[in-house]
Amino acid sequence: MWLLLAFLTVPLIEIGLFIQVGGWIGLWPTLAIVIVTAVLGTWLVRAQGAMAMNDLRSSFSRMDDPTESLAHGAMILIAGVLLLTPGFFTDALGFALLMPPFRRAAFRYLRKRVHVARFDMGDGPNQPQRRPYDPGTIEGDYQEVDPPASRPSSDTPSGWTKH
Repeated sequence: MWLLLAFLTVPLIEIGLFIQVGGWIGLWPTLAIVIVTAVLGTWLVRAQGAMAMNDLRSSFSRMDDPTESLAHGAMILIAGVLLLTPGFFTDALGFALLMPPFRRAAFRYLRKRVHVARFDMGDGPNQPQRRPYDPGTIEGDYQEVDPPASRPSSDTPSGWTKH
């Protein structure tokens, strides 16, 4: 129900803001603002997304809990969608999601309301045990080319030897 309400109210808010801003500054400056915010938002999303990916990689390398880095990455992705959507209201939400303090506050808010049933990381009692790495071992699959019943007898040449 709340999703239907969002799909109805967000376009109405955007239309109202377009009419108001367009009345104050005119059509072409309004369209220029929409295009500039989309370009600027794309650039900021790329920069913030790269930082979020670096945070995620470092949390994996340290074997830390990656949920905050993943949540920041998801919020940056949502910010990108909002900034590419034409409108002033969606741009304001998108730019807010690009600000790390706002993302941290949103993450704290969501963390209180989302309950994780289980989180495993690394080898544990329910994980299959891995063999230690041996540089002399070459793993691979094989397939027998000739089944034993169709092999020629040993008195005939194999084709690889001369008689």
